Amino acid sequence: MDPSELPILSEDVASPSSHVAFPGAAEDVNEEKRTGPMRPKGVEMKRELTKEDKELAAAGYEHLHEDKTKKAGDGVKAQSVDITEHRYSFNELGDELDTVIDVKEPEHSPGLTPEEAKVRLARDGPNVLTPPKKKSAFRKYMDCLLTMFNILLIIAGVLEYILLGIDYKDNFQNTYLGGILIAVAFLNAFIEFYQLQKSEAILASFLAMIPPSCRVVRNGTLTSIPAADLVKGDVVLLRTGDKTPADLIIFGSTDLKVDNSNLTGESEPQERRPVPDGSRASAVEAANLVFNSTLIVNGEGWGVVVRTGDHTFIGQIAALTGGESDNKSPLSVEIGRFVMMVSTIAIVFAVIFFVVGITTVYKGKASQTVTFAVSILVAFVPEGLPSVVTLLLSIAAKRMAAQNVLVKDLQGVETLGSLTLLATDKTGTLTRNQMTVTNLWSGERMSSAFQSNNDEQETENFSFDKPGMSELVSNASLNSRIKFDRTDVPFSERMILGDATETGLIRFAGRYLVDFDDYVRRNPKVFEVPFNSTNKWALVIVNKPHTDGSLTLYIKGAPERVLDKCSTYLKDGKVEPITDDFKAAYDGAYNYMASRGHRVIACAQLLLPKDQYPADYAFSRTDVNYPSSNYCFTGLISLEDPPKHGVREAIGTLRLAGIKVMMVTGDHPKTAEAIARKINLILGDTRESLSAKTGRPVEEIYEDEVSAVVVHGDDIDGLQGWQWDQIFSKQEIVFARTSPKHKLEIVKHAQALGHIVGVTGDGVNDSPALKKADLGIAMNISGSDVSKEAANMILLGKNDNFASTVKGVAEGRQIFVNLKRSIQYTISHSTPEVIPQLLYVVVPIPLPLSAILILVIDLGFELFVALSFAWDKPETADGLMRMPPRKPVNDNTITLIKKRALRRTKTLRRDPETQEIIRPSRWSLVWGEIRAPFTRGFWEERMEDSEAESLVDRKLLSYAYLEAGVIEMLGGLVAYFVVFWKAGFSPSDLRRAQDASTYFLKSSPPFVNYQGRTIDAASQVTAFGEAQGIVYLSVFIIQCFNVFAVKAKFKFPFGKNTVANPYNFCGILAGACLGMFIVYTPPLHVVFGGSYHLSPLYWLIPVAFGCLLLGWASVRVLLMRKGLRQARVKDIKGLMMFPTMRTMSMRSRH
Repeated sequence: MDPSELPILSEDVASPSSHVAFPGAAEDVNEEKRTGPMRPKGVEMKRELTKEDKELAAAGYEHLHEDKTKKAGDGVKAQSVDITEHRYSFNELGDELDTVIDVKEPEHSPGLTPEEAKVRLARDGPNVLTPPKKKSAFRKYMDCLLTMFNILLIIAGVLEYILLGIDYKDNFQNTYLGGILIAVAFLNAFIEFYQLQKSEAILASFLAMIPPSCRVVRNGTLTSIPAADLVKGDVVLLRTGDKTPADLIIFGSTDLKVDNSNLTGESEPQERRPVPDGSRASAVEAANLVFNSTLIVNGEGWGVVVRTGDHTFIGQIAALTGGESDNKSPLSVEIGRFVMMVSTIAIVFAVIFFVVGITTVYKGKASQTVTFAVSILVAFVPEGLPSVVTLLLSIAAKRMAAQNVLVKDLQGVETLGSLTLLATDKTGTLTRNQMTVTNLWSGERMSSAFQSNNDEQETENFSFDKPGMSELVSNASLNSRIKFDRTDVPFSERMILGDATETGLIRFAGRYLVDFDDYVRRNPKVFEVPFNSTNKWALVIVNKPHTDGSLTLYIKGAPERVLDKCSTYLKDGKVEPITDDFKAAYDGAYNYMASRGHRVIACAQLLLPKDQYPADYAFSRTDVNYPSSNYCFTGLISLEDPPKHGVREAIGTLRLAGIKVMMVTGDHPKTAEAIARKINLILGDTRESLSAKTGRPVEEIYEDEVSAVVVHGDDIDGLQGWQWDQIFSKQEIVFARTSPKHKLEIVKHAQALGHIVGVTGDGVNDSPALKKADLGIAMNISGSDVSKEAANMILLGKNDNFASTVKGVAEGRQIFVNLKRSIQYTISHSTPEVIPQLLYVVVPIPLPLSAILILVIDLGFELFVALSFAWDKPETADGLMRMPPRKPVNDNTITLIKKRALRRTKTLRRDPETQEIIRPSRWSLVWGEIRAPFTRGFWEERMEDSEAESLVDRKLLSYAYLEAGVIEMLGGLVAYFVVFWKAGFSPSDLRRAQDASTYFLKSSPPFVNYQGRTIDAASQVTAFGEAQGIVYLSVFIIQCFNVFAVKAKFKFPFGKNTVANPYNFCGILAGACLGMFIVYTPPLHVVFGGSYHLSPLYWLIPVAFGCLLLGWASVRVLLMRKGLRQARVKDIKGLMMFPTMRTMSMRSRH
């Protein structure tokens, strides 16, 4: 949103403004002028806050008030940059760059021809900076290799080879196991590395879709081109919100100010202006030089390109280009914690089993015990998880791009699904940024610019011939700074370059002026004071003759500011003095317009007498020698920026998903509230609206009686902790008249309460908040370059459709569900792998599953199937979008956060005199981390129920290890004992044979079973191979059923949506082929074991247990159904889930 749009409406109205007032405010906070009555300070709470309450309310916000130091630029390097073009005079500049510039009328500069620009582009290269140095492919691969899982596998493999070196004969089989373990680690790293490289290429291709652009004059025509095609000598137009595309020398400007803070560390915007004879100052201090990548924060200017690409100021300061960031998203932190947790469990169990094994089964045989411990380690570690996560996120990013949602980093995909609060700008985000004139009020009469259902019956239709209307049209057309892309086509076919408000006014005026260009040419400007955020008005003096002279002054801007400068008003062509009756009529007209969500501006004029102001009078802004009061008020003009199609339904859907949506805008509170009520953002009452309904005074209405609040920006700086808590406790929030600083503070305070905050915006004033938010969402078409750079996500498409956010949230939630399913499925096999190993040691029985077969499970069929979850569809049509966010923010969670913050605050060391916090040393922090697990507070925090759903939580672990895992373990063991029983071995026989430690080998002696039957060595080996094969196949077969069981949350695991993912079946088929190949191929038995004699009839046993698993999953659905229904977001009374009316854009064409 353009800053120039912010202050158009008045706040000095008769009725109380719709924003919250807090007790204890020291002064009146009415917006522009503070001479009116005090704002009501109503009752905020029904009880007094105790000291403990205040401490708790303030807790969690302290870090927001600490002094922030900003890094300045590298002064030494900045001063030594080799740039001298700013010293050239305008004539020298034209000769040096071989270009022609028009200093008097910059917009008429011819610029370069396309052919010349093409030649220069080929000579100098594209206008792009060499990207920051990135990690090499080898380093990226090593980062993937040196993860905890892979390190454990490599260490285990190396141990096997060490044992091989100690005793080659007894440990010959370790040749295969050690090699496979190490190969698996490198292969796993390669898969993850490949996916990362692929995803980076995908993201790079996405970003190439939105190249930075700039406005340049080519062949006398103003056009927009990619900034990369800019060449030396090009004439460029800079406007508020632009990011400077190259180093430029300014040869024409109006109130041009640039933000150089990212280069020089200067916090205040710097003025830039033409210097005809060149500047003798250094490049950094030159008033006529603007640098590549700096932000235009005010005014406009014309410049000629003198440096491009790496030759620019920023290109020469290598330190500013920096390197890659290592910031981690919440999802990567959760995955990291899970990896550490599983690795710790694996190491602990491996050590325990080593101790148990060496004291029981192996009786001092260290080498065999190590191999056994390695198999336990392998059983616990889900080796393929990192690559699965990367692939799932890559697939989701591609899917979102197809829905016009571009993510700039993969983790942002899931973050969008985690949002608890979405702060959105109004203009250009929720509304179309297409201002259209709706009503005009002049001479105490209201007119409608078109027939509208919103107007009252007595409202007249606009007519140019009515008194006062021609003056308003003249003000709109002459007091303007818009530009046209071209002037050789009819007015209606031109593209207007300017902010939305002026564009709407010019479109309106152009319809009623016979020849717009001729009218402006006949009444040229002789003096101008452009709009700025301090004055909140724009003034122009034009050479338009009247009966008493040749100069006419026009002013337009914030109504209360303009009215304050007026002593008379125009009525029926006559000048009348302003009276109380007129002010009352003005208030009524203003309320009529603002209450409909319109932006309102006021217009006034002054006919300058020729005896005081002759035609050649030299006006000066510095000396203020122009009239500044006693103007004649000509009227009010209101403009409507209609909501975008789909916004109302989108906000309703987000609210039904438990996401709090709030508007943060620079507009007037009345306008903001009126728009909010049209788009489902406010449905309930504010204290002011409830007061109007009930007739009770505002100060007698308690805060807990209302669900909505409109907060004025002027209040934000003075808010205390409990007041922030009170605001965020409301369901419907609008912040109005906010500055960029306010938006940033709002985001910070919301994050301090535990909110995962998304911010949508398109303007310069949104960029600080976009950068600070957990997820910044920018608009592609209406968005400024700086907002798109600050954001993590960009909405593409023809209309910057805000409704795409809903698709993104649904996709983000689904990818989280798919990640959980994949992890839940993957670790379910740990129990059937570990428990048989335990029985092998404790009972003992012949080893049911070797370490190599465990690896085949983990990296064989498991990997294929785990990847297939990426394509899972939602279980129900709206199930996920009616559930609250996975980390909800409510009174309980906020109290928990504040109590933790209060505990930390009380343990901080402070200076006894200044009470400033004394920062602990690095060693103190390290010691604190080591000591923490041995303190009571550490475990109290860990055990507190935060209501948040993490990636790996208790329910997931319970299902994987104790429910599905146990069923799979039982299925495998039953099949194992049945196969042995069929071969003549009872369970007691197996124990007896294993105790002897001489059976089930090719050289084993005959075994006499419980029936007295003798079983030879060959039969023993065959039975052992079949038993290991059926355990392996049992895990595979029951896991095939588990693919569908893990999906059962809202519905039973039999529905259409459960089996709708064809990739699940592809994964199962690939796993089946691998299983058959390993178990039934004789040459592989040397490495993997198994036997081709295994009858397929034995498969029916795990199939039965698979059906049992589906039955248990159905029971879980029934058990959890009540809880899910209670957790479901309740219906919101009054939501309007139908499109907004096509009012303005359609009717304004007629």
